[in-house]
Amino acid sequence: MTIYKSAEGEQAVQEYYQTFIDHWPVACQQLTLTTRFGETHVLTCGDETLPPLLLMHGAMANATAWFMDIEAWSKHFRIYAIDMIGEPGLSAQKRLPLDTDAYTLWLDDVMQETGLSNAAVVGESLGGWLALDYASRRPERITKLALLVPGGVGPQRKFLFKALPLMLLGKWGKRKVREMIFGPEEKNPSPTILKFREFFALITQHVRPRMDKLPIFSDKALQNIRTPMLAIVAGKDVLLDSKATQDRLEANVANVKVIYQPEARHLIRHREAILEFLMNSKSSG
Repeated sequence: MTIYKSAEGEQAVQEYYQTFIDHWPVACQQLTLTTRFGETHVLTCGDETLPPLLLMHGAMANATAWFMDIEAWSKHFRIYAIDMIGEPGLSAQKRLPLDTDAYTLWLDDVMQETGLSNAAVVGESLGGWLALDYASRRPERITKLALLVPGGVGPQRKFLFKALPLMLLGKWGKRKVREMIFGPEEKNPSPTILKFREFFALITQHVRPRMDKLPIFSDKALQNIRTPMLAIVAGKDVLLDSKATQDRLEANVANVKVIYQPEARHLIRHREAILEFLMNSKSSG
């Protein structure tokens, strides 16, 4: 089944995505990789001699999630911003079962197609779950792990029950749902923020959201992660239990730093700590 509600919706989302690519902050190349689960679209930028950095976005998103980070990060890393399969990017629309090693096998293929034996990874939300899953199964392939509100560690909150009635109340209700997830909307947003707001509205209008719950990692799986890790969690996250995420990571991951932002929502806006962590030579893998 396609992730889109209609062919027209798919075209609208992909055309809007292309406007971001056309105005990417730095020169980039689009790659179409072949994997056993279908084609995977990647935006790559930064000097090829720099250390590799994989970027894994969250659900109902794509590589544009990193639009405002790319310019700074690509000065220090060869960036591979991946469109996760089964999400509204330009990759195959196949959603894989989360309770198997399917996404690990998919990332194996991505690594092989890009010629990478190992890499640092930044993952957000579902992308954070994916990064943790891969690092627990392939610890030798990840050099550093930076996570923004990662799923699969603390329990998921029952947000959908609150959101669904609001979604039926038109634009006002949808705005309330966005504010619950991302925080109050800026009164005078920049053109870029406005563009993101419009893109997210387009995606929620035309894309079927995932309904399956993220599997919770066992203590043993977390203990298998050997790479240095930074995790940033949000105190006002309506989707994930951030305190439980912090407690479990600190109890089970040997080399982890958790930053708890008490006033932050599910979207972490201040990401300066990620580049600092990735650049820290003492934590090199």
